[in-house]
Amino acid sequence: MTKPRLPYLADDQVGPPELVAAIRQRRGGELLELDRILLHSPPVAEGWNAMFGRLRTQTTLDARWRELAMCAVAALNGAEYELFHHAPLFRAAGGTAAQAFALRRLADDDADAALLDPAWDDDSRAVLHLVAQSTRRVHIDEPTFAAARRVVGSDRHLFELVAVTAGYNMVSRVLVAFGIEPD
Repeated sequence: MTKPRLPYLADDQVGPPELVAAIRQRRGGELLELDRILLHSPPVAEGWNAMFGRLRTQTTLDARWRELAMCAVAALNGAEYELFHHAPLFRAAGGTAAQAFALRRLADDDADAALLDPAWDDDSRAVLHLVAQSTRRVHIDEPTFAAARRVVGSDRHLFELVAVTAGYNMVSRVLVAFGIEPD
């Protein structure tokens, strides 16, 4: 395991207590390595906890598409910590072992070729194309946007897919910048 670029704050260093309690509640009682970095700035940690808590638990986007987007962003950006934590959630939401394995190919420079993997069905490919375009180019072309809209089924779900993609690009950028790796 590599050492992060900022130290993980110990339990006696994190605060304020009500913020730490809120983060622990969302996490099921524990602070993760990411939290221990975020708590270097309590205002950022507070906003982060609220936003990502809502993206994960209060959106109506199908969990399979939400977790696929999170995992694809992680793979595309080389955020192993994010992929480590979300691949099991993707599998629990209906993703297959072959798909979880195929996600790692997205890290290659040719993500389009990785999407040809037989593990992906057409619906998954439509979602992955949107995530890849948003992550790599920011701009999403019209055919990709329309294909993803057909898969997710509504304007709200399409918005939530793009918001999850954007949000988890932020997560991966923090993870990679600070060298946060899974234990």
